[in-house]
Amino acid sequence: MTHYFTDNRNLAENRKTHSFRFSGHVFSFTTDNGVFAKAGVDHGTEVLLECAAKENLHGALLDLGCGYGVVGIVLKKLNDSLEVTCCDINPRAVELAEINSVTNGVSCAAVESDGFQSVVGCFSFIITNPPIRAGKQVVYGMFADAHDRLVPGGVFLAVVRRKQGAESALRKLRELFGNCETVARDKGYWVLRSVRND
Repeated sequence: MTHYFTDNRNLAENRKTHSFRFSGHVFSFTTDNGVFAKAGVDHGTEVLLECAAKENLHGALLDLGCGYGVVGIVLKKLNDSLEVTCCDINPRAVELAEINSVTNGVSCAAVESDGFQSVVGCFSFIITNPPIRAGKQVVYGMFADAHDRLVPGGVFLAVVRRKQGAESALRKLRELFGNCETVARDKGYWVLRSVRND
């Protein structure tokens, strides 16, 4: 069975375009079969964006498991000085992230990568709506690798639904980073924030 967090380019194409309004901007996103939230930006991602937009965004930012690029593209639009990389294991998602970057008039690098495998460098911010259905081993591996790819003082933000393990994710992040706070709770979605302190 194919999932949005796998290489599923064999699926039939069915591209659709959706609009999304955020922070005074209207974005246009093309989606397709086999990508996360193909019907439009999901509420968890919107809550995550609201928290990310309040950060003092600077330097290099990674949209980890980017899907069709919503987080990276929106934050780049809000702060053009950011150096944004979007990565996903799903080649169809990466192609859409490239298309959507152009459509929305921003410059984001899009990389096909299993986690951090093909991602180069370190980041001031790593932001993710992680593929919970891939299982804790995959997701917690992404958390651990994110810690190692943040610069000292770098910020990690993740959104997890309470019923899909937000409390255990919070405990795992405290174990990995030595800190984690819940910066938003909205309709069952928790946004978790950790800082690399070493």
